[in-house]
Amino acid sequence: MSKTTFRLITTSFWLLVVVLVVMDSLQDYPYRPEPAPIAWGSGQAASGGHCSGR
Repeated sequence: MSKTTFRLITTSFWLLVVVLVVMDSLQDYPYRPEPAPIAWGSGQAASGGHCSGR
């Protein structure tokens, strides 16, 4: 694969990713039912175990 072809494929991929993220961000849904991609420290506290604080 030539360097030019590789750069074209790479640029096309990242352009597609950016376009899809922008399209998703522009949707006017007030509520997003899917969970956050990183949810560390959220949710219910543990009721047992060494980190429950009981």
